[in-house]
Amino acid sequence: MTNGAQALISTLVDAGVEVCFGNPGTSEMHFVAALDSVPRIRGVLCLFEGVVTGAADGYARIAGKPAVTLLHLGPGLANGLANLHNARRAHVPIVNVVGEHADSHKQFDAPLDSDIEALTGWSHSWTRRGSSPDRIGRDAAETVAAAQATPPRIATLVLPADVSWGEGRGPAAPVEPVPAAAPDPATVAEIAKILRSGERAVLLIGGAATTERGLVAADRIAAATGARPLVETHPARLTRGAGVPAIDRLGYLAEQATGQLDGAEHVIVAGTRPPVSFFAYPGKPSDLVPAGAQVHRLAEPEADIVAALEALAAEVAADVAPRGAVASLPELPSGPLDVRNWVQVIGALLPENAIVSDESNTSGVFLGAATAGSPRHDVLSLTGGAIGQGLPVAVGAAVAAPERPVIALQSDGSAVYTISALWTMARENLNITTVLINNRAYAILRMELGRVGATEVGPKAGDLLDLSRPDMDFAAIARGFGVPATVATTCEELSEQFRAALAEPGPHLIDARIPSLF
Repeated sequence: MTNGAQALISTLVDAGVEVCFGNPGTSEMHFVAALDSVPRIRGVLCLFEGVVTGAADGYARIAGKPAVTLLHLGPGLANGLANLHNARRAHVPIVNVVGEHADSHKQFDAPLDSDIEALTGWSHSWTRRGSSPDRIGRDAAETVAAAQATPPRIATLVLPADVSWGEGRGPAAPVEPVPAAAPDPATVAEIAKILRSGERAVLLIGGAATTERGLVAADRIAAATGARPLVETHPARLTRGAGVPAIDRLGYLAEQATGQLDGAEHVIVAGTRPPVSFFAYPGKPSDLVPAGAQVHRLAEPEADIVAALEALAAEVAADVAPRGAVASLPELPSGPLDVRNWVQVIGALLPENAIVSDESNTSGVFLGAATAGSPRHDVLSLTGGAIGQGLPVAVGAAVAAPERPVIALQSDGSAVYTISALWTMARENLNITTVLINNRAYAILRMELGRVGATEVGPKAGDLLDLSRPDMDFAAIARGFGVPATVATTCEELSEQFRAALAEPGPHLIDARIPSLF
């Protein structure tokens, strides 16, 4: 006879789920035991739930399908919420399995009891509570289908312990997700007319449109009409490098974005939202659409955004070929590391077909220019702004694509949120090279002090933005988690260590020490 946990896992596998990132507890023990009865699924242990959810995000961005997370009751889910927030903003499919007390135990309000559905609602998750061992297979199949809707999303299955251990009917057949809607011909024709009018337009793309097909279509449209193409500020997955159309990202700072959008009479959005400021600032607008400009939505989120862009390109740029970035590498710099030259080392040595998990934040402001002509690569950025994403996303990406080199460009302040991801890298022997940019400060907050007008800063305020006293030895921390590590203070050292790390299998960390930009 099959118990509920076995039926659940078999159903997940039959629906195409191959990996479970987990940090389980007592309520999930039957799920854990059932992993051995379904050999087609891989279990990956993470030491903190924020690493679990971030790894599932990185996996989905590269694999294009969901992994499953295994989380222990409401507190386990709560620990993973920050990176589920980033995953929601990335529009990726994730299947959460959250253990729950047995139904008969709920009445006693045991210490770990909580309102799990309140937490799933906070993360905008589609949610299903397992009701019986007989039904759990069908519940699992519908959860996977919900995660793979258009746009993809987080889907959560709450698994009571008695549903897990009870005898049931076995696995259920996969459920087909709702397909993406086809582009609306009338909308495509209307926007084509606007683009032919000669009025100044910006084409802002995001979501699924930031990989090659979407970039090619957007570049053709821009070449034919003079519209300015821009990629959303924090794309989930952006394909870049030699041979790929080089389209600028919308600036993070409102002042940068305002300059890029200045003069636009039309803002056409595809796969993203109209631009807004990341935060509110005294005396400055939150809405970054230029005054008087009209916003046009090429396709709603439920539609096939890439197909809509290609239909628009067929209307206005039928005879226009895409323009790929020219291969060109920066010169290898020399001397002490700083915020400008460390990115030149990465740009000069970036391997072909790399995956870059970028959470370098203020230290990476010059990264895009330094890598524009590097070999083709994919960049995974901080979609929701909740720091602590970079290392877990690198873990998931490496599990999804073991044949590709993964480069984690990681700021120091963000790294400590989920530093235990290094242990999972070591345990799974993942090919991840982490370049940890160590400026011993929350530099972005130092910058924001002036931007929000908080100019009266004394020693107490300064202490909340400083990461020294004591300085953190990230090379020693990495070695403690089982990851070989070195320290670089010069361009020559970073170049030598980066080359060596890429040449060896398994994870490596380089503690790259630079002065703060702010």
